[in-house]
Amino acid sequence: MASKDPARPNVLFIVSDDQGPWALGCAGNPEMKTPVLDRLARHGVRFANFFCVSPVCSPARASMFTGDIPSRHGVHDWIRVGSMGDTRIDYLAGQTLIQDVLAANGYRCALIGKWHLGASDVPRPAFVKWFAHQSGMGPYYAAPMIDETRPFVADGYITDVLADTASDFIRDDAAHAAPFSINLHFTAPHYPWIDSHPTAFTDLYADCAFASCPDEPPHPWFIGGNAQVERGHRERHDSLVGYFAAVSAMDAAIGRVLDTIERAGLTQSTLVVFVSDNGMNCGHHGIWGKGNGTFPQNMYDTSVKVPCIMAQPGRIPAGVVDDHLRSGYDFFPTLLDYLKLDHAAGHAKPGHSFDAILRGDATAGREQVVVFDEYGPVRMLRSREWKYVHRYPEGPHELFDLVNDPDERSNRVDDPAMAARVADMRRRLESWFSDYVDPRRDGSDKGVTGCGQIDRAERAPEHAAFAADHTESTDWDLWLAKKTA
Repeated sequence: MASKDPARPNVLFIVSDDQGPWALGCAGNPEMKTPVLDRLARHGVRFANFFCVSPVCSPARASMFTGDIPSRHGVHDWIRVGSMGDTRIDYLAGQTLIQDVLAANGYRCALIGKWHLGASDVPRPAFVKWFAHQSGMGPYYAAPMIDETRPFVADGYITDVLADTASDFIRDDAAHAAPFSINLHFTAPHYPWIDSHPTAFTDLYADCAFASCPDEPPHPWFIGGNAQVERGHRERHDSLVGYFAAVSAMDAAIGRVLDTIERAGLTQSTLVVFVSDNGMNCGHHGIWGKGNGTFPQNMYDTSVKVPCIMAQPGRIPAGVVDDHLRSGYDFFPTLLDYLKLDHAAGHAKPGHSFDAILRGDATAGREQVVVFDEYGPVRMLRSREWKYVHRYPEGPHELFDLVNDPDERSNRVDDPAMAARVADMRRRLESWFSDYVDPRRDGSDKGVTGCGQIDRAERAPEHAAFAADHTESTDWDLWLAKKTA
């Protein structure tokens, strides 16, 4: 049944959707009830400083799968057009994904849940199981899905449907000796929140004070004009009840999948990875959203940091909290090292393997001292002490002293005393990106707005691949009616 060899483990890669780094009990939030993920952290390594590659879903996911930055793989914004039917667009056409490498080495790969990289109704060749959302999201009940190539509407609560489908795959895979690799991608805790989750979980938070989420006036750059986006400000308590309930419901669903693995006798031979695609602000900085919750797009830690846990009992040390800076582009080399797989990429990739920490050697290997992010024309360089944000073509730029200003309130980029530091960080940022971009897909001049991508970057005229409406075009409302009067 699957792999029972801890040295050739199965892989369960769980990705949540819009989960902030603060939205996890074991990360220090006493209000968030996540007993399953807390237990997973006690049995493995929790990464306290893990960063997505771009603070919005599609480019962040593409970077985890390819090991490349958006300006190499070409997905710069959430995919707005090209998911289904005659207008489908494969945004990663011709590119090698980590799942392709796994499949070539005998793994049976499954995609269950959110894909959001175009062509959702055409299963990619690496996957023997394809159970995907038709677009990037949907309602929690009656969600539009694809089973292989068949469109249908799912019965029940989609978080449970996805977990049940993953459990079924594990049980049904008993006839195969090959290891499995399941990409279990929830839409939780993505919007919608209000009246969208089982009462068993909303009741947990009916009387919660939500002290872990600031109640601040809207950020000056907050995108207004969209009734659904602004609902978080207008109906803060009910929105937070829904957000927290979505996390707890997902936590319980993950527990059922892990129970299935345990009953199958595969716990010791299964690597479990849990991570979110991007962060989330639920009132933090006066924003409800992530990188595209403001215009211009933001790079606050609450948008770019994500929860991340990796566990395999008996092989990965238990109860470790790693606080080195890690990034989503590190997944590709780390998984290859951990699974002992070879792959010749054909071009330079930015990631560094942190396999050493998974093997229990926290001092071995190269440790990240900086991480980089991009969201179209917005680029970030972050060290432990400083964060520099550069916006092409002319700003506004930002510099934050993270030691004395961890909440990123005071922009010091125009402080004369910081001129040398700004110049040095700008030089380092420009040098790093020049090493890894594909000029055809360089996002710095593509007009990325945060309102969605509508074509592949390399084949569209300048700016034509991205939507431009900042009042009605957030990804939260793709499946909903547009702005109300």
